[in-house]
Amino acid sequence: MKLVLIGYMGSGKTSVGKHLASKLDFLFYDLDKEIETRVGQSIAQLFSEKGEIYFRKIESELVNSITHSKEKLILATGGGTPCYGDTMKNLLSCDNVITIYLKTSLHILTDRLYKEKSERPLIAHITTRDVLNDFIRKHLFERSHYYYRALITINVDELSVSEISEAIILKLF
Repeated sequence: MKLVLIGYMGSGKTSVGKHLASKLDFLFYDLDKEIETRVGQSIAQLFSEKGEIYFRKIESELVNSITHSKEKLILATGGGTPCYGDTMKNLLSCDNVITIYLKTSLHILTDRLYKEKSERPLIAHITTRDVLNDFIRKHLFERSHYYYRALITINVDELSVSEISEAIILKLF
């Protein structure tokens, strides 16, 4: 079984993925970290030097490779991963892959990401909470079609990482 966590940045995919992997005794992969290891650059450097198209190509190849392995694993994707190319279609057609959308409200995402914006190249340039809120709202509108195709949706607002993990386990077993 492979669990693929999708959702907007700041939805908790990495934190939940690590916790869930520990509870289920699965391997854990953070897609962004795997990309950085593979290319030997940070995501920000990769975008800057080689562009988004190159990044998405590497991302797609890694998703395909990881989800076709024989291991029991959890993969935390980037916020845009399911929205490019045939990635979501491919995930949904893979045997033994369960996609899980960590649905997070706009106001929670805005609060979380405003505090972390310096660590996130995509939003580091945004100066006010209102502009960030509009930015996230636009992305959620564009990406929701992909996110809602996940096999499982968990509304993670006001839940701890442990509670989210338990909700996922209840849906799975």
